[in-house]
Amino acid sequence: MKFRRLVLTAALLPVLGRGIAAQDAPPGDQGTPPKQDEGRGDEDNGDLRKRLEELEQKLKILERQKEVEQEVSAGKAKDAATVVAGKDGFVIKSADGAHQLKIRALLQTDGRFWGDDQVKPATDTFELRRARPIIEGTVSKFFDFRIVPDFGEGKTVLQDAYVDWRFTPWMRLRAGKFKSPVGLERLQSAGDIVFVERALPANLVPNRDVGLQLYGDVLEGVFSYALGVFNGVPDAGNVDLDTNDSKETAARIFLQPFKRSSVQSLQSLGFGVAATYGHSLGTTTATGLPSYKTSGQQTFFSYRSDGTVPNTAIADGRRYRVSPQAYWYAGRFGALAEYVESYQEVGRTTSRDDLKNRAWQVTAIFALSDDRPTYKGIAPKRPFDPAGHAWGAFEIVARASALKVDDKAFTVYADPATAASEARERGVGFNWYASRNVKLMLDYIQTRFSGGDAAGDREDEKVLLDRFQISF
Repeated sequence: MKFRRLVLTAALLPVLGRGIAAQDAPPGDQGTPPKQDEGRGDEDNGDLRKRLEELEQKLKILERQKEVEQEVSAGKAKDAATVVAGKDGFVIKSADGAHQLKIRALLQTDGRFWGDDQVKPATDTFELRRARPIIEGTVSKFFDFRIVPDFGEGKTVLQDAYVDWRFTPWMRLRAGKFKSPVGLERLQSAGDIVFVERALPANLVPNRDVGLQLYGDVLEGVFSYALGVFNGVPDAGNVDLDTNDSKETAARIFLQPFKRSSVQSLQSLGFGVAATYGHSLGTTTATGLPSYKTSGQQTFFSYRSDGTVPNTAIADGRRYRVSPQAYWYAGRFGALAEYVESYQEVGRTTSRDDLKNRAWQVTAIFALSDDRPTYKGIAPKRPFDPAGHAWGAFEIVARASALKVDDKAFTVYADPATAASEARERGVGFNWYASRNVKLMLDYIQTRFSGGDAAGDREDEKVLLDRFQISF
């Protein structure tokens, strides 16, 4: 309309100008009135009205064409996908958000350097601990998926491959291969743990399993739950197929009672309990029994197994676990604690026993910079930028953990000359977060053992671990 008025005004200006000029002209001879062709004047006025009407009609057509072009452009913009690159990965998203594809990655290059390893020497080495391209997405608004292969350590392993059906925030259904809802530290992303390797309790909880799980967050995470049915894996197991018809149930509840309160120091206090129950029946080729490793990734306990029926221990009945757990993050301080008991019926030759293995850990975190540790790591307030005199975030960590194997495992099911009955770990570490996506870690961990050597106790393990990590 403004454009139409502007054009009409411009068209009328000459006419108005002539009228004004006629009014301002000097008067002629008063005795002789000017001659005027009245018929000609009416004709001129009619032509002017006709021209103005034609001009206004053309303007209406132009305005409508402009509106159509704007509508077409808006329609194209509405249907156009968006591509975004940021700290959370590379995202391709449809305009309505119903479909999206996210590409992320986790890359960890580690170093392990040993001290005083005279009896059981280990090689100082650098290794590619994890190399995981991560593909996530959403289809038809309510269905999410995640696919995570891992090419680290010279192996190819499918870590995650699942679909989530989001009904509401408090009810979701997950199907596929994913982490069992049990261990507190195990449920942390490998990119968020504060030590290079997880503590000893991670040996007693499932790693990843294939199954179906119902889970959700109530009251914006004040209460979280998970309940699932899985194939069932040994302690620390990560498998794709079941070896028997028995299945395993797993459940977890976790509370953060002050999450929505005004008391900031208590908002990140959480505690809960997790458990599994099932049956496992092993064979001489697939025993269904675990082995346990130190933070240096050295095996310190394994069951007897040489592939023959009389000499191989196998899973032979019920298996269940229970794990109380808690964490607390307040200001620069953070702490995580968990306890695990793993029960397994084991058989060998004519013997059969119910073994109970136990583990615990306590981890403390303190940020040296003005940053806040969380269960999902630290997002530095001032990411590394020398030009801006910003250096990222720094934290120190300390940990104590232990794992005790049931005494009944010796000597029928495990050889005390090679398998330790207990491991006790103490460690300290320093972490530098250059940004949310880049982290450098340095740990020193010493582990002591009971048994595990023909002469008595296995030699202490002293290892220096470092890690350079990129995660996005």
